[in-house]
Amino acid sequence: MASFVGDEILESKLPEIYQSDVKKADGEENDCPIEEVRLTVPITDDPSEPALTIRTWVLGLISCCLLAFINQFFAYRQNQLFIGSVTVQIVVLPIGKLMARTLPKKEIQVPFTKWSFSLNPGPFSKKEHVLITIFAGCGASGVYAVGIITIVKAFYHKRLHIIAALLLAQTTQLLGYGWAGIFRKYLVDSPYMWWPSNLVQVSLFRALHEKEKRPKGGHTRLQFFLAVFVFSFAYYIVPAYLFPSLSAFSFVCLIWKNSITAQQIGSGLKGMGFGSFGLDWSTIAGFLGSPLATPIFAIANVLGGFALFLWVLVPIAYYLNLYEAKRFPFFSNKTFDFTGNIYNITRILNPKTFEIDRTAYNDYSKLYLSVMFAFVYGLSFATLAACISHIALFDGKTIWKMWKKTASEDGRNGDVHTRLMKKNYKAVPQWWFQVILVVSMALALFACEGFGKQLQLPWWGLLLACCIAFFFTLPIGIIQATTNIQPGLNVITELIIGYMYPGRPLANVTFKTYGYISMSQALSFIQDFKLGHYMKIPPRSMFIVQLAGTIAGSSIYFGTAWWLLSSVEHICDPDQLAPGSPWTCPGDDVFYNASIIWGVVGPLRMFANLGVYPEMNWFFLVGLLAPVPVWGLSRKYPEKRWIRLIHMPIILGATGNMPPARAVHYLMWGGVGILFNFYIYRKYKGWWAKHNYILSAGLDAGLAFMGVALYVTLQSKDIFGPEWWGLEASDHCPLVSCPTAAGIEVHGCPVL
Repeated sequence: MASFVGDEILESKLPEIYQSDVKKADGEENDCPIEEVRLTVPITDDPSEPALTIRTWVLGLISCCLLAFINQFFAYRQNQLFIGSVTVQIVVLPIGKLMARTLPKKEIQVPFTKWSFSLNPGPFSKKEHVLITIFAGCGASGVYAVGIITIVKAFYHKRLHIIAALLLAQTTQLLGYGWAGIFRKYLVDSPYMWWPSNLVQVSLFRALHEKEKRPKGGHTRLQFFLAVFVFSFAYYIVPAYLFPSLSAFSFVCLIWKNSITAQQIGSGLKGMGFGSFGLDWSTIAGFLGSPLATPIFAIANVLGGFALFLWVLVPIAYYLNLYEAKRFPFFSNKTFDFTGNIYNITRILNPKTFEIDRTAYNDYSKLYLSVMFAFVYGLSFATLAACISHIALFDGKTIWKMWKKTASEDGRNGDVHTRLMKKNYKAVPQWWFQVILVVSMALALFACEGFGKQLQLPWWGLLLACCIAFFFTLPIGIIQATTNIQPGLNVITELIIGYMYPGRPLANVTFKTYGYISMSQALSFIQDFKLGHYMKIPPRSMFIVQLAGTIAGSSIYFGTAWWLLSSVEHICDPDQLAPGSPWTCPGDDVFYNASIIWGVVGPLRMFANLGVYPEMNWFFLVGLLAPVPVWGLSRKYPEKRWIRLIHMPIILGATGNMPPARAVHYLMWGGVGILFNFYIYRKYKGWWAKHNYILSAGLDAGLAFMGVALYVTLQSKDIFGPEWWGLEASDHCPLVSCPTAAGIEVHGCPVL
């Protein structure tokens, strides 16, 4: 997995600025085994460059708190708005330079200490900029546990102690630091763990800060970024305001307007996606991340898994009518009863105890899923099992060797970046991570066992969730660090606690949050640490910024949510809200339904003998065995290196983002990824090295700024584009969600 196209560096074809990076600097040879890193990350460092300054604290803390407040405030509104850290990355640069020009340089002594600091330590540095962006990222990442607080107060209408809620929000975000401290030696110091998406950030920081002489008849990286940014900013008004249908367009549905089967084949949003496309960067990168930052072998595996799933497995199951599939839509994440209508949860839920009414359940209907969604669950089981066996087979022998190499104190066994970091900066002491882990664990136990056990999760459930998170952090971290794809633990955690502790919805979602988010937070922390590794940020400064940003961001997320849930009457209840009220909480009903499906109905009545889908449990065995043939072939034919690039966890988990991702998103993402990371990478490597990641950053930034501008100026006032056919944000396939079984009556669909 070291490189996705080859190991040669074509220095003669590289721009001059990159040739200097791949040769020598300060006596260091760029021996990084990953070609993309060699082409992108500089091997120079100036340890005297300021990093954790007063400017970092002021701009970072303000950015973190603002993003946390805005993103949580608008998360409850019908027209959601999300502002990412790339927006801050652009905005704070001129502000930081202005502060460097205007603030006094006088040293300020901290009273009663030997510490002093300067309001203006010199020019605004690249390291300050990196730390501010990471600080802001803590405010943009969201707090998953807020979903629990929302469903308790707004959906269940139950009391939740404010301290228990605050501890829940804080500890779920902080527990991952413990796992990060344990695995950072392998996932950060190892040159083979290269975290592809970080290269986009590295390229943008270099373009914004490094002085580059414009070649005759050409342009600098900063000029290219600005050109892409302006184009992306101007163009996004078309799919976001004037022509939303351009985001997902289907030729098949326009030709066969009255055929359910044709629309199932052609719809890019709720079908197989044949003949569909989207001319919108948010369609390409909004759900699966930027394809420009994903290695081509990972893109190929994802597209292979997508095709096998949506073009082979699901159609066969649907048209053979497995699990009464034709009674329900071809593509849907909703739950249904036997008649093909949306499942009425209120008919089976005891409102006083929040437990299932078994008599009502038996009199009503079993819980059904679309066959697509049922197999999404099955493949999620397979993916987790495949992660374990794949890592054991392909990396088991080398993990221990690499661990010993990267754990060496002098760093001689790492690459140039590891050696520079160990040479110039003090590492973060292990006990820092251990203290956070112990304190967070103690507070989490207090939140679960105290306050009248309002969260329903017992102490053993919390410890089990932490064990699951710890167990999967390394294998999933290896996959994400080499492929830019992270398999999730949300389904497996729901399944485990649903079997072990059924009938308790809050226990189910709390267990899921501790088991899934603590692992996700650990990998987010490690990914940021790797960015600091590439940008040569002092590790202790990185740790302090991440810790402060996590605490500040989660506090603001919690405070904003608690304020709105306590002050907005009938929030999240569209039936009780005044006409036109925006407080509909469009994303939280999914979290609520998950608590019912897994916590009330439970996996026993879905994936066991009492349910409709017990065969899905065989996917655990399928996933466990799937990497074995690939491993065997790679051992038998070691000269065929492409065999090792067949990655079964990615293939099986390719459609784990379905929904919200749809066929059109996968097709456009894969097409753009193949164009840039295969064709252009091979044909025009010099252009790719200079422009690829800058292009990704410019497209992201332009879309983000236009999205904010449109929301503030028009959409927040319910002003949308001109009324015409293209204003509908769909692919114009109205029949794609209709059942094809005879006699099923669903509103808006023909009865066959």
